[in-house]
Amino acid sequence: MSDDVKAPKIEFPCPDYAIKVIGDTVVNFKDTVVEILSKYAKVDMKTLAERQSSTGKYTTVQLHIEATSEDQLRDINSALRATGFVHMVL
Repeated sequence: MSDDVKAPKIEFPCPDYAIKVIGDTVVNFKDTVVEILSKYAKVDMKTLAERQSSTGKYTTVQLHIEATSEDQLRDINSALRATGFVHMVL
């Protein structure tokens, strides 16, 4: 029996891939996240949800995209992290 836990394999294309972006609360956080995601993927704006932490320090934006490859997901992660205010991409 193996204790190795492997992440579930994503089958591409995945038309309903959920992305959650967590970062500092800054002006236009949501708009910047959507703009970056739109450069790399088809974004389903109907799934958009935005929340702030109880202290207001952090904001979370969650929505669904059409994921086409692991490279695409890596590029999205890199572009979001390059903003300097995004801390996690889930």
